[in-house]
Amino acid sequence: MIYLDNNATTPLDREVADAMLQALPLFGNPSSSHSHGTAAKAVIEVARCKVAGLVGATPSEMIFTSGGTEADNLAIIGTAYRHEKGHIITTSIEHPAVLNPVKWLSSKGFGVTLLPVGPDGRVDPGEVKRAVRKDTILITVMHSNNETGALQPIAEIGSVAKELGIPFHTDAAQSVGKMDVNVQDLNVDMLTVVPHKFYGPKGCGALYIRNGIELKPILFGAGHERGLRPGTENIIGISGLGKACEIAARDLPHRYSHAKKLRDMLFDLLKNSLDIKLNGHPDLRLPNTLNISIKGIIAEDLVAALKNEVAFSAGSACHAGVRKPSAVLKAMGLSDEDALSSVRLSVGKDNNEDEIKGAAEKITASVKTKA
Repeated sequence: MIYLDNNATTPLDREVADAMLQALPLFGNPSSSHSHGTAAKAVIEVARCKVAGLVGATPSEMIFTSGGTEADNLAIIGTAYRHEKGHIITTSIEHPAVLNPVKWLSSKGFGVTLLPVGPDGRVDPGEVKRAVRKDTILITVMHSNNETGALQPIAEIGSVAKELGIPFHTDAAQSVGKMDVNVQDLNVDMLTVVPHKFYGPKGCGALYIRNGIELKPILFGAGHERGLRPGTENIIGISGLGKACEIAARDLPHRYSHAKKLRDMLFDLLKNSLDIKLNGHPDLRLPNTLNISIKGIIAEDLVAALKNEVAFSAGSACHAGVRKPSAVLKAMGLSDEDALSSVRLSVGKDNNEDEIKGAAEKITASVKTKA
């Protein structure tokens, strides 16, 4: 099996697994003051430093969560809870972990603006500025799109938000660990980190909250994580998250160049054999992500035909099995036909050139068999 679905999730890195195994005997409650508790707490704080280091934050600005969905919800609803009403700006191509809490807040009386994107899948920072109202309380725009890999102009949007004094959140689930992401350069106030997208564990995540940004908790219990995320910490998962961040910081230049080389190689091989169209920006996208429409096929059928040979996705992996055009691709102006024929191929650090050649051959043969 050739695995090309790394935007859905990544395999656990061996060094990460080892770090988690080392944390396994630490059964103490990190809130306890005895030695078992302090040993567990120490692991958490070391991991916090590693996560902060990867994104250019200070350790006190990192909050651990159960994953990206909770981190997004905390950023969005936690901001809204500070206001009885207000206006939120986001885009039409966000992940459901952003769109659904925003939709829920809309049902509670908050105003919402869903900004469009261009054919390249990117939002115009000028549109963001024009959408701002006197009662705007939050801007939330993803760093990179999970389907097309399109990189959003986050630094420019962040400058707008900073100038106007509006809190700015970005879901960087797909970007952290694949490319350089620095909260200072991006001008963001909150940023979501998801380790299972870069060879870390599932079931844990982190939210960067710039010092001075105030949120209200969306869960209620004891005062863990600066009073923003109650519940005894997931020591094993957090240790894996910290290790994944440490490795990413170490290996990032190689990961980036390796992924881009294989991604472009795959595109060239498929372009030379099939009638395909690239979806998204040709350059301003994640180094590992290739979204293409293949003329004459239904993507779900191709995924099913190759399910035991090549792992990849039709549209967004979060909605696999639902045969309807991708909302992201439709927002970019694709026809139903092109959207339904689109596949997402996302390479990873463990792929090699032979696998890329093999995947291209298998995809080409399957498409031509059905033609």
